[in-house]
Amino acid sequence: MSSLLRVQGRIGQRTLFLTTAAVPLTGWAVHVVALYKQFAKDPLTGLLRRDAYTARARRLLARHGDDTAVVMVDQDHFKAVNDAFGHAAGDAVLAATAARLTAWAGPRASVGRLGGDEFAVVVQMPSARLEQRLAQLVSMLRTPVVLEDDRTVAVAASVGAATPAVVGSRDLSLLQRAADAALYDGKHSGRAVLATRQHVTVPSINGRRAGRPGTAVWGRAA
Repeated sequence: MSSLLRVQGRIGQRTLFLTTAAVPLTGWAVHVVALYKQFAKDPLTGLLRRDAYTARARRLLARHGDDTAVVMVDQDHFKAVNDAFGHAAGDAVLAATAARLTAWAGPRASVGRLGGDEFAVVVQMPSARLEQRLAQLVSMLRTPVVLEDDRTVAVAASVGAATPAVVGSRDLSLLQRAADAALYDGKHSGRAVLATRQHVTVPSINGRRAGRPGTAVWGRAA
């Protein structure tokens, strides 16, 4: 066998080895991506979990700046739903809330379930439309949920929102804190509350607001 043929044979074997090795590596990479997508989402609601929500939310804030809103949502009287209708009904209410938030925010938003009956949304939203859209969200979240056995559950959720222009920062943690403080100013009121600069400095206990600063309240009365 000539030297040329031997060299070609070695090159062919190496190519075959690399190609054969690449197949399982490619398959593993696809598997890893699939696993990431699976674990990035909450299995009950299909919304992003906290880490995935946070990463996407920060990208939106960096890209769109003041034309964004951070919205915190907390289900009202959720324990009473579980007690009266059972935990399966509670799960159905959470899934319905998630679907409504997704429909309201649109495909380019970051919509996450932070835990329990607490949700967060970061959405591109011109300030001129914010009042109207928050009122629309409150109305959507008050629509009764019909269970598989045709029982109807009356639902509602408290909503607080904050914008970089008002808070003076694009920092997600500050915006969520302000929106959460605003939410608790209007808890169980049936209205969406827009954070002011004062909400950024509201003292908190275990991440929840204390005290009552001035508010701007929008939405439909309970």
